[in-house]
Amino acid sequence: MLTLAGAALAADLPPGKWWRRPEIVQTLALNEEQQTRLDAIFRNSAADLIDLRGAVEKQNIVLRGELDQAQLNRAEIQRAAAKLSEARGRLFERELMMLVDMRAVLTEQQWNRMRSELESRRPMQQPGMMQPRQQQQFPRRPGRQ
Repeated sequence: MLTLAGAALAADLPPGKWWRRPEIVQTLALNEEQQTRLDAIFRNSAADLIDLRGAVEKQNIVLRGELDQAQLNRAEIQRAAAKLSEARGRLFERELMMLVDMRAVLTEQQWNRMRSELESRRPMQQPGMMQPRQQQQFPRRPGRQ
């Protein structure tokens, strides 16, 4: 449950170096040392995240290629789907560990304030209703629209 909550929060974090945005710095009362530590965590994670996102995209292409074959090969499709799932899992774990590292830089008060801010920006949801999932974009093949 905690992992899912962390992943949901990670997905909601503002893109980029949010800890350098003046409004977030002010809201969370981030000091320079915290910003420097968050910069280091980001730098140390960036190359891994780029590689892992690339691996997910490559596996998407492989799966799409299998699904586009005139004769579907169920075993190959299943292998490609398993590899895509593994690639997504590795990306998820790395993103989550980056969030854990970033969370460790924030005080409890800052973390709670950030969670409150993110939750207040999330669209309201009726009880018992699930949020619609974002559409997964399939990679486009060259020459196709």
